[in-house]
Amino acid sequence: MIELQRSSKFALLLLTFFAFTFSLSAQTATPTPDIQDDGEVIKVDSRLVIVPVSVTDAGGQPVLGLTAKDFRIREENKNQQIENVSDAEKVPLEIALLFDVSASTDAMFRFEQETAAQFLKDVMRAEDRATIFTVGAKPVVVQPRDTAEKAATAIATIQPTKEFTAFYDSVAEAAAYLQKNAPSGRRKVIVVISDGEDTNSVRIAKAIQDGYSKLGEKVNSLDSKTLYQYTVTSRNEANIKEQSRVLKTVQNADTVFYSINPAGGSYQLNKISQFGQSNMQKFADETGGTAFLPKFQPIDLKDTMQNSVNTRKNQEVLTKIFRQLANELQAQYLVQYYSEENFQNGRYVKLDVGLNNPLNYKVRARQGYFVKN
Repeated sequence: MIELQRSSKFALLLLTFFAFTFSLSAQTATPTPDIQDDGEVIKVDSRLVIVPVSVTDAGGQPVLGLTAKDFRIREENKNQQIENVSDAEKVPLEIALLFDVSASTDAMFRFEQETAAQFLKDVMRAEDRATIFTVGAKPVVVQPRDTAEKAATAIATIQPTKEFTAFYDSVAEAAAYLQKNAPSGRRKVIVVISDGEDTNSVRIAKAIQDGYSKLGEKVNSLDSKTLYQYTVTSRNEANIKEQSRVLKTVQNADTVFYSINPAGGSYQLNKISQFGQSNMQKFADETGGTAFLPKFQPIDLKDTMQNSVNTRKNQEVLTKIFRQLANELQAQYLVQYYSEENFQNGRYVKLDVGLNNPLNYKVRARQGYFVKN
């Protein structure tokens, strides 16, 4: 009986040994296959960067039919691989049109309305949408995003006022509106008809009030010119901060900024007007748009006939500007690439966009973007 138990244990031990040996042999004979590279690029933690780019020829006409191989993009001086290019014919357009209703734009207000309404009808297609804002004491949505016909009708209802101007708040509101309401993948633009001056955005108004507060009871004994001088420093500081804040809002919305300054040459008469124009120029340059500064003739002269002649000339100038703006929008591409750089969140990243074969073409594109990880 004892010998039988010993034999059973020996047999069990032998069986276990052979099973282990077979398993080891099988693992050695069947190595794990190497992972083959099928050429597919897997992007990890990369950011999709969208760059609106307009390309026009020497005559200002849109250059159509360009593809990814025609463009080049450098991010912080490093070449990027372009993933996709969509042209204007295939990508719907979202326009936020901002009308300054303050007294500074009163001279040609009616014709501005008519020309802007016609512009929307000419440039917009059935799938495009426009939103109409007024720039007054605060931003007001006159017409939520809708067709060209609805937008044009809304423009005709706008009335000029003597209100203060909340320029920064209005631009920021328009950018935020487009970012929230425009479907993804659309081209987004802001078109502002204004002199760019700001007297009533929340942070500007606070800066002005702070300047008055520092005067105490003196504020009641000073004339308006002296009062203004006391608020210059705080106003200028607030302007610079607002410029940065609002520009970042526009850039984060992947929106291109355009402006038309109805003040014409008179913008040079004071520093506020000069800053207003340079401010709009900066917004346009940074986002790839254009700040138009037409050379309007005076239409408030004592000579009625000359006023009539100047009005006609001004109408021709404004019509030409809207035609040029339409050309730029028709020449606008959406160039997309993936950035794999590990930039810190919120950092401003510089871009350099151009064509591999530039010829005599003019390229307008955003000059950078803020990282959103």
